[in-house]
Amino acid sequence: MERTRAKKQPAMSVSGKTVEAKAGAGSPRHAARLGAVQALYQIDVTGITPDSVLLEFLQHRLEDDLEGLRLGDIDRQLFADIVRGVSAEAESLDDMLSAVLAEDWPIERLERLLKVILRAGTYELAHREKVPARAVISEYVELAHGFFDDKEAGMANGVLDRLARVLRAEEFDDADSLSRLTGVR
Repeated sequence: MERTRAKKQPAMSVSGKTVEAKAGAGSPRHAARLGAVQALYQIDVTGITPDSVLLEFLQHRLEDDLEGLRLGDIDRQLFADIVRGVSAEAESLDDMLSAVLAEDWPIERLERLLKVILRAGTYELAHREKVPARAVISEYVELAHGFFDDKEAGMANGVLDRLARVLRAEEFDDADSLSRLTGVR
């Protein structure tokens, strides 16, 4: 499952996969999420501590380029929150993910980078209530699209959408009720 799409403008590489810069990407928050995925992948592969990887990123990777932004221009607080939060909550995040994955797709079957992306999205859905659920889903689906084919990005969309409807039901009830009344989705 280690497939990649052909990339035009590489911005970051993880596990031999390069994510391309996209139109509309490049905000400090988007760069923080992209950097967090890279840091979380490094933690998952090497077992390095979250504080060590944060220090490495903030001290030694300030010259790196993430989608046209220098790492120093990212939202550092969001970056650190995601890295520390996902690391601290990995087991409970995996439990949440397992609850919405199809029976024939246990979490252990997920490709490592996809699992990291889903964990980060799940963390934000569960712990960053001020960020609208649809915005969280959109951000992480976009990240998945940057690394994977449509199949994996579609899976990320479906999994995060199911989780959001459980964790943030109130954000979907009103919109779903309105769409039923108006016939517009």
